[in-house]
Amino acid sequence: MSHTTPHTHQHLSRWRRAGLLLAVGALLTGLLSACGSTEPRSLLNSIRDGSVVLGVKFDQPGLGLYEPNGNVTGFDASVATYVVNSIADDLGVDHPEITWRETPSARREAMIDNGEVDLIAATYSINASRSKKVSFGGPYLQTYQGLMVRADDNSIKQLADLDNGKKLCSVTGSTSAQNVKAQLPTVQLQEYDSYSACVEALRRDKVDALTTDEAILAGYANFWKDEFKLVEMTYLKDACVKDALKTAGSPFSTERYGVGVALGDKAAVDAINKALDAMLTPAGSSDAGLGESPWNADLREALGNEYVDEIIARADRPGSKFPYKPDPGDLEFLDSPSKPCPPGLE
Repeated sequence: MSHTTPHTHQHLSRWRRAGLLLAVGALLTGLLSACGSTEPRSLLNSIRDGSVVLGVKFDQPGLGLYEPNGNVTGFDASVATYVVNSIADDLGVDHPEITWRETPSARREAMIDNGEVDLIAATYSINASRSKKVSFGGPYLQTYQGLMVRADDNSIKQLADLDNGKKLCSVTGSTSAQNVKAQLPTVQLQEYDSYSACVEALRRDKVDALTTDEAILAGYANFWKDEFKLVEMTYLKDACVKDALKTAGSPFSTERYGVGVALGDKAAVDAINKALDAMLTPAGSSDAGLGESPWNADLREALGNEYVDEIIARADRPGSKFPYKPDPGDLEFLDSPSKPCPPGLE
């Protein structure tokens, strides 16, 4: 039988306490690593370090869709990838390793603030409220509220056609359907908990139309080939919406998608906008003139040639209120005063 002295007992006890502290420390480090930093990340530092975490949607065809191989496809994902690789080129470092992180709409600001992601490109509309919580590069896409109907349904060609006993689907809590309801009080609203559920209801003839951003709708229409078509939405007449004048023929809403990063990170915003300018620049030149920009090529691949051709033609119409290309770095719209409603207009 072995014997230990009081001194030996004290020595072993100290080692046990030290080992326990090391184990607890390792556990806490692992937990913190799994949950992400509690401080916002620096996009440029992450690119220099060789790895980035990019926040996108995982369930929106054409914009952000998680694939079985672990990759993410869609225009948002393409933009995010181009941006970080372009910044890496400017910094003179290798393209970073990308980790994709699903980004629910309700958690976007928190994920940036908590350091869970380096940037977010996830149908992230730039507005005054969000700009107080995060900084935005972009916009990289300008889209508008639209309708999607079944391809063989010729009874809905404009917004007014919904006011004929039609059922309109939108996501619970969305302002899109409420915008329509304000113009067409008798429209029948059907609310589901996701766009995917609305699409399935439309496929099964349970509803007649779905409304949200055109870019989101175009992604679904391109995914379900030949099953759906888009219908342009404009105000039927002058209207007063939230004390602002909306003139007849203007879009129901204009959404400008941006790349969200940590609040106040001007260096990241400037680098993002430089990368987006490069993405929007036509590639090279040939005897036939300038080639297609990476931005335009990616948009066609993500949302389909038919949709892109339609929105280019719409932007080229005389007096069009539907610009096609975005202007990265131009956020003047955040401070632009809305037109006041004239007396008596509802």
